[in-house]
Amino acid sequence: MPKLLLHVCCAPCSTHVIELLKEEYDLTLFFYNPNVEPINEYEMRLKEAERYAKELHLPLEVGDYDNIEWHNAVNGHEQDKEGEERCSICFRYRLEKTAQLAKENKFDMFATTLTVSPFKNTEIINKIGKELAGNINFLESDFKQDKGYMHSIELSKKYCLYRQNYCGCLYSKR
Repeated sequence: MPKLLLHVCCAPCSTHVIELLKEEYDLTLFFYNPNVEPINEYEMRLKEAERYAKELHLPLEVGDYDNIEWHNAVNGHEQDKEGEERCSICFRYRLEKTAQLAKENKFDMFATTLTVSPFKNTEIINKIGKELAGNINFLESDFKQDKGYMHSIELSKKYCLYRQNYCGCLYSKR
């Protein structure tokens, strides 16, 4: 099976995506979300991702919590509304690290759970992923199709996963 590095934004969003991909790919999960604030929220999401990965017997890599660098990347876009340029910068920031890790560790491809959310622009996410792919493949997706988001909610309840009520950055919380 092809080796796929899956960027996981949170355990609830990963549920449906993992279920779709686990039969066709050798999955490794990558939790990389320096945008998530405050720190206790980040720790809660990480703990749930670790618990869910363990439940499914899937390897989980954890990226650095480089929150200051993330803030530097989105500097000047603090007032953007949800879905505007700040989000595109954030997608790129996290997918760059995912692509880098995938290349360094000889994965065949990488993907992200971000497209399961009805609040995320799938076209932009896929465009960024393809731009970053280089010598490996990016698995284009729209995981919200066929009621994927609703299925992720059902699976979150089944596994008793903590489900947050905002994307992650403090700007999205407002």
